[in-house]
Amino acid sequence: MKAITLASKQQSKLLLTEVQEISLKKGEVRVSIKAAALNHRDEWCRQGLYPNIKDGVVLGSDGAGIVTELGEGVDQDWFKKEVIINPALHWGEDQKVQSASFEILGMPRNGTLAESVVVPADRLFDKPGHLTWEEAAALPLSGLTAFRALTYQGNIEPGENLLVTGFGGGVAQYAVQFGLALGAKVSTSSSSPEKLERAKVLGVSYVFNYLNNNWISESLKQVNGFDLIVDGAVGNTLNQLIQVAKPGGKIVFYGATLGNPSKLEARKIFWNQLKIMGSTMGSDTDFKAMVSLVCEKKIHPIIDQVFKFDEAEKAFDRMRDGQQMGKIVLVP
Repeated sequence: MKAITLASKQQSKLLLTEVQEISLKKGEVRVSIKAAALNHRDEWCRQGLYPNIKDGVVLGSDGAGIVTELGEGVDQDWFKKEVIINPALHWGEDQKVQSASFEILGMPRNGTLAESVVVPADRLFDKPGHLTWEEAAALPLSGLTAFRALTYQGNIEPGENLLVTGFGGGVAQYAVQFGLALGAKVSTSSSSPEKLERAKVLGVSYVFNYLNNNWISESLKQVNGFDLIVDGAVGNTLNQLIQVAKPGGKIVFYGATLGNPSKLEARKIFWNQLKIMGSTMGSDTDFKAMVSLVCEKKIHPIIDQVFKFDEAEKAFDRMRDGQQMGKIVLVP
């Protein structure tokens, strides 16, 4: 089968090649991939910035397709079903945190950027009927990350003021849509006027261009502090978020693309009783609840562009350069 693998000796660090299909173990299924989506972890693997990476592994965590083969002990009802794949493996029994054996599909285990993928049957969920293949493939990892940050960690309530930073990325677009669906008053930020206009169409209350020096004072004037802030950048922007958080508010970050802050406004954190929390992916319970919300509210993931597998380098470069508005999808 054709697959996109990590290949450090290639200029692009990617290789579209023929890969041997593996036999199914007990409890596993084979899914014929109709569409797969990129996440930043795929690009970090390409750049050699992810732990335990190795050449020859099929990349990709997000995928949707049709079950074409069942391993021993798998319920026959899954055969020929249209499914999405939960890429979180071995979360464990503790809702508070993942287990020590937690891993994500796509490294070190072969992922979804292939004509088919083998996964444990308990990673399968029925494909939401209102979604296209491309939309369904775009949902799992980013959707799960956003949902847990908002609900389990952020405990968002209807009517609360929510700020989602960096609108345009995968997690951020879901955090905005899920926040709206859960009844929050949502605001968002970006450096792109075009992305902010798109956010307005979704129904956000306020948008802020974080390149403008007055965005902090403007947000405080408009909202008077956010109950919850969901962020994936951190870096020195964390101190800006501390300034716009409402006393007693929460800041949940799911990534640190800007690295660590050079200083921390500790006094403002303790004086304003702020809670700063980390969050990543989510449990099986989170995934089930996320899919239920998507189905109930008929939420449609925002798709940026769809590429063929042989255009993988172009797709990865687009994500690397931050050009996307929504999720980048690849199809065999």
